[in-house]
Amino acid sequence: PVLENERWLMRFVKEEDADDLLLVYGDKQALPFFNSDNCHEDNFYYDTKEKMDGAIRFWLDSYRDKWFVRLTIVDKKISKAIGTIEMFHRPSDDAFDGDGLIRLDVRPDYEKSEEIQSIFALLIPEAYTLLECEEIITKIPLYAVERIDAAKKIGFEKTDRLLVGSEDRHAYKNYWAIRE
Repeated sequence: PVLENERWLMRFVKEEDADDLLLVYGDKQALPFFNSDNCHEDNFYYDTKEKMDGAIRFWLDSYRDKWFVRLTIVDKKISKAIGTIEMFHRPSDDAFDGDGLIRLDVRPDYEKSEEIQSIFALLIPEAYTLLECEEIITKIPLYAVERIDAAKKIGFEKTDRLLVGSEDRHAYKNYWAIRE
């Protein structure tokens, strides 16, 4: 999918995004906001070009294998990738069965309510159809106050339901949900 408005371009990740995305995934200040639940102990910290290239190759392979899609978020004002969105439809045996899951990763200077709200405003209306779901979930840690503010303004609500990992069976918390 390609989503676009006057501010953002969200398109399939490319290998050429590596240098820009290294500023996201190689930044320790961004790391606490990444959702790595059920990701086989990958914390998404890629501090070298080689690690970033490897992650992008994995994301491309994962799309081919129908696990998830990862879109690059381009800020059209500066013509640079400032983050990514991972999306997938989640069949499971927990309270989020059939939901769409979104992981939003952005540079620390974009971890602001108005920026995140603007990204969600473009993405969420299209995500129900793209992910073939009626509910979309995203993880937002308690300390992510800017992200919480943005999510509330879009219509997300905090849920006490737990996401149970398909591999490790660990129960993860701090999920927010929005219904179509």
